[in-house]
Amino acid sequence: MTTLGLLSDSHGDAATTRAAVQILLDHGADTLIHLGDIGTVQVLDTLAVSRPGTGKQIEAHAVYGNTDWERTSLGRYAMDLGIAVHDPAGLIEVDDRRVAFTHGHQQAVMAGFLADEVDYLLHGHTHVQADAVEGRTRVINPGALHRARRYTAALLTPADGQLTVLEVASVWR
Repeated sequence: MTTLGLLSDSHGDAATTRAAVQILLDHGADTLIHLGDIGTVQVLDTLAVSRPGTGKQIEAHAVYGNTDWERTSLGRYAMDLGIAVHDPAGLIEVDDRRVAFTHGHQQAVMAGFLADEVDYLLHGHTHVQADAVEGRTRVINPGALHRARRYTAALLTPADGQLTVLEVASVWR
């Protein structure tokens, strides 16, 4: 079974994002998905990591958020790092489950995935961790790594629906 490491709303805070990625990897994340408001190339650097002991790069995906103004340069840099960037949203199949992801600021994109009845719809934007079911779709926000009451990331195992929310200490410098 694949475990997804979910993080969002870094807003350029590479140090806290690096801490979140490490926590996700320590807890068994196989794939990373950043749900937007990346902010800087340094945040992208934190997603380009190798599985300890194997040297094999972890699969990583990202979407742009409403504050990602430098999309061209961020996209080019991400591609050079081997990170798949989806704009405005991505859809992957994981263990026979359809997992859609977007930042969450474009309501038409969110509504389209809900109408398509994907298994999971992952988003950020609100800076508030959430887990709800809308129709046949489970909608998950892992929380934020910037401007939040508490910083969180999450692990999701789509095959069995296991969701674990992990607190991340801020290391903003």
